[in-house]
Amino acid sequence: MSGTGETPAYAPFFGVMGATAAMVFSAFGAAYGTAKSGTGIAAMSIMRPELIIKSVIPVVMAGIIAIYGLVVAVVIANSLTPSSYTLYRSFLHLGAGLSVGLCGLAAGFAIGIVGDAGVRGTAQQPRLFVGMILILIFAEVLGLYGLIVALLLSTK
Repeated sequence: MSGTGETPAYAPFFGVMGATAAMVFSAFGAAYGTAKSGTGIAAMSIMRPELIIKSVIPVVMAGIIAIYGLVVAVVIANSLTPSSYTLYRSFLHLGAGLSVGLCGLAAGFAIGIVGDAGVRGTAQQPRLFVGMILILIFAEVLGLYGLIVALLLSTK
């Protein structure tokens, strides 16, 4: 098929797997971050129930990770056209999905661990709150880096 210029029938498979990887891995990272931070909030709320609303920030930040994967999955799915979908484009979409998905997975793990420890620590020492927020921002940026690379790859 290399000399004919014809696109193989399996080319869209890789694009669809890119969209799937974007959504699955980023949602898994967001779910882990939410669950891990949520257990920290539950443990902290026994001692200091007035800090519950302030402690929801890691859960919100974990949820944003899933939105990154959703955006890339929608961009990939909207560019799946059967007539002009090449193997090159499908591999770009696979790379884009893996980029945002695996970065989202890592960011979700980081947000969950920092959120759990940070919320528990803030209950004992309120001055730790600003440090926790800064570390959460650095963890969130990991997912944002994956989103930027994925958008660059998927628009080529």
